Amino acid sequence: MSITKESELTGMKEISEVVGTTLRLMSAYVKVGMSTKELDDYGGSILKRYGAKSAPYETYDFPGYTCISVNEEAAHGIPSIHKILKEGDLINIDVSAELKGFWSDNGGSFVLGNDIHNHQPLVDASKHILHKAINAIKGGVRISEIGYIIETEAKKSGFKVIKNLAGHGVGRSLHEEPENILNYRVKTNRERFKKNTTVAIETFISTRSNNAVELNDGWTLVGDKGGYITQHEQTILITDNTPIVLTASNGMWN
Repeated sequence: MSITKESELTGMKEISEVVGTTLRLMSAYVKVGMSTKELDDYGGSILKRYGAKSAPYETYDFPGYTCISVNEEAAHGIPSIHKILKEGDLINIDVSAELKGFWSDNGGSFVLGNDIHNHQPLVDASKHILHKAINAIKGGVRISEIGYIIETEAKKSGFKVIKNLAGHGVGRSLHEEPENILNYRVKTNRERFKKNTTVAIETFISTRSNNAVELNDGWTLVGDKGGYITQHEQTILITDNTPIVLTASNGMWN
């Protein structure tokens, strides 16, 4: 959304603080032996404490407060009492919510407990790439150039990018223009980032796949060629200089 007055910036800061804090607390709360449903209920209780509403539930009638994807799942994992988390699992939590008419979005992948399956290099690459991409964004920069940075850095790290999942505008709804802030460069896309707008920038870094495909449950996404995928996401305010990370309360880069 375009920020045109102080009250809009205040609203975006408030909801971004909520979703960032929820992601941080959920990541700290999770433990081996816990079901993803228990983790999701905890996240839902935090959102309710702040008076915020789950964005995926409100927008798409998603069966959970948050998306929790485990191991080979790329995104939109459905919380379940039957999905019990184990040592070394690769977990992604995506938290988005609405408060007072404003929406914000963030997510992060991490390894539960000891990294017995060597997922940490993929997690670290995704975090680093998101940081580098965000720091290159300012008003007037082409969206395609950020995609170029993400894909180039992924290749340097020995990984791939998922090409059919993307970052997006956010603010007055969960998904706004620009709709496709892709993880690779589309040379024909001449659209530029605009100063004083809020967007959710996210990386989808993969070990084997280039696209995500939907499972029969109608929600869960996995890689088309298997392997593992990490996602990290921040909602930012674009300026003339380095963007302001509105969801910094998630502690992703601490």
